[in-house]
Amino acid sequence: MDFGEIYSFIFATPAGVGILIGATLLLCIIIAFILEHRTRRIFADRGPREETDDWALFDDDEEEPEDKEEA
Repeated sequence: MDFGEIYSFIFATPAGVGILIGATLLLCIIIAFILEHRTRRIFADRGPREETDDWALFDDDEEEPEDKEEA
């Protein structure tokens, strides 16, 4: 199998493109895992993270606006 056949398989067939996308995704996940592990090791003395943030994306406790019109 020469390089031309491999190149045409990867970029010209749907299965090859799927393999290319899957390999890229797997590579990105491995790199993210390694970088996260290194970051946690570097900043190990920081302690656990405290959740003091009052904002949440899916916050169900909607605050009422203070400038409501009185009826």
